[in-house]
Amino acid sequence: MVTPMQGYVRQIGRAYAAGNATEHSYRPALKALVESLSRGIRATNEPKHIACGAPDLIVERRGEPIGYIECKDIGASLDAVEKSDQLRRYRDGLEHLILTDYLEFRYYVGGEPRMHAVLARVDDRGKVRKLEGGEDQLAAVFEAFLVAAPQPINTPKELAKRMADVAKIVEAAIRNALEQENEESELHTEYQAFRQTLLHDLTAAQFADMYAQTICYGLFSARANLPEQRATEFSRANAAHDLPTTNPFLRQTFDYIGGIRLHASVVWAVEELVKILRRCVMADILEDFGKAGRKEDPIVHFYETFLGEYKPELRKSRGVYYTPEPVVGYIVRSVDAILKRDFDCPDGLADRTKITAPFRKPGGETERRKVHRVQILDPAAGTGTFLFETVRHIRDKLAGTRGAWAGRRGYVAQHLLPRLFGFELMMAPYAVAHMKLDWLLKDTGYDFAGDQRLRIYMTNTLEEAELAARPEPLLSDIVREANAAKEVKTDTPIMVVLGNPPYSGHSANDNQWSKDLIHKPLATGAPSYFECDGEPLGERNPKWLNDDYVKFIRFGQYRIERTGYGILAFITNNGYLDNPTFRGMRQSLMQTFDDIYVLDLHGSTKKKETAPDGSKDENVFDITQGVGICIMVRKPRRDREATP
Repeated sequence: MVTPMQGYVRQIGRAYAAGNATEHSYRPALKALVESLSRGIRATNEPKHIACGAPDLIVERRGEPIGYIECKDIGASLDAVEKSDQLRRYRDGLEHLILTDYLEFRYYVGGEPRMHAVLARVDDRGKVRKLEGGEDQLAAVFEAFLVAAPQPINTPKELAKRMADVAKIVEAAIRNALEQENEESELHTEYQAFRQTLLHDLTAAQFADMYAQTICYGLFSARANLPEQRATEFSRANAAHDLPTTNPFLRQTFDYIGGIRLHASVVWAVEELVKILRRCVMADILEDFGKAGRKEDPIVHFYETFLGEYKPELRKSRGVYYTPEPVVGYIVRSVDAILKRDFDCPDGLADRTKITAPFRKPGGETERRKVHRVQILDPAAGTGTFLFETVRHIRDKLAGTRGAWAGRRGYVAQHLLPRLFGFELMMAPYAVAHMKLDWLLKDTGYDFAGDQRLRIYMTNTLEEAELAARPEPLLSDIVREANAAKEVKTDTPIMVVLGNPPYSGHSANDNQWSKDLIHKPLATGAPSYFECDGEPLGERNPKWLNDDYVKFIRFGQYRIERTGYGILAFITNNGYLDNPTFRGMRQSLMQTFDDIYVLDLHGSTKKKETAPDGSKDENVFDITQGVGICIMVRKPRRDREATP
């Protein structure tokens, strides 16, 4: 009786002997062999998926993916294939993977070589010959491959790495699909939606990254929001429904690109991530996330691990560096103290008084509304660290008033959520910020009502504020989010602007609005950063004035000037403090603000400075550029328009 493996070798041998076989010619025989080895097994070969970067065979049991097989032609060097970028992504992102040239089989578990089998070889006469003991070797490989029990994931670091590995696969597949599909395809339509409404200079590679982050953090948010007793029910189909209602934009966007419209080339990879998330021990992973009493922020470390594994170069291109908590706490406490001392706010950041301020209506007319006086904005919110610390500081001040804090008519609903704002451009930190604040408030006893949302918006702070309405579903969702942020950018009387804006000498924000922001005088009177004493700077190479952090300082200056008073508190690159190129910027800031407090944290490797005691000058971030804290205060004027 011919065994399945003997029959497989004969089929492969006949196809090879014909002389015109390609790698694809052997795949039906391998598919049949795999399906013969265990009941309920199905090996799927999807050419469209493979063209965009999926493994050649996806092996499932009753619809559940259990492993993947990547095939190369007979004679291909598997040693060379192992070193390729594609296989590196597969090994990292897929827990169970077999690499084969149809005769040799290499089995990897969690990226590491686990077992190896050689079923047959091509002899000197060009014939495929089964090797002695080869059947037993291969039987052992497939026995392990088909019955391997997935291991639980119970640490944030492990989960972040696994998510990053899958994100690499999704990102590469979307890039390949964009190259192969015509511009009328649905994927290109989605790409153009983001270009037209969010980032006008968005490249295909950047869109693929945004797509991957949306999928990964959408699924993570949904799984984290799901009660543990329903973990086995977790699926891609239900993920949009399971996302927190406090983040409507992520719900809408994920539903559009992650639901039934999910691009066919990445369905398999997304299902792999679903499988990973389903077996996570979320109680362990989320044990300290968002807790008001923790000493440091584990969710920041979670995202930094993800970013470091997924695409560390993003930190540089978008200036993504997360702020040490002692720095965040110092800035928040300083703002609180200045509000009490200079602005007649005895409760500081917890102030609940209101003013009347003008707002523009869609038709151009203005209306006056009663709003909170101390409106707070982080224009580069990242994972929400500054907003988190602000809420925690306010909560500590109001400790002992749980009923007044958490009730439907309590402090959070009436005096916190309406005046706390954040802007973020990258999808993963945007989702994390929402999760973190949602969990923090729930940990303090507050439950969100069905129609409430956190006012952290997916938007580019350094782009034109208002967008035209669009009828297309995805376009309309992005426009709705951007226009919700628009009122905060232009009309809301923001009194506190704080945070850690990105530092990037080669600014990723090269649009006309952000250029005008620093090149032209503000309508409120602040001079351009490119002039000093009323004359052009005359700098031969003023490129450092185009750094993102400079534009964010200018944006904060613009918002405080529009309000007429307030506090700008940032930690940034400290180059503007003494570099002659920034003399116009320094003069402009001095004309806007009454008091400027600078805490130079040094840390520049270029200056070769030492600490006062002679020890090494260490940076608070893992970067070579020195940094500093600057808190700028524009005090209230008696003739301000807004009245208490």
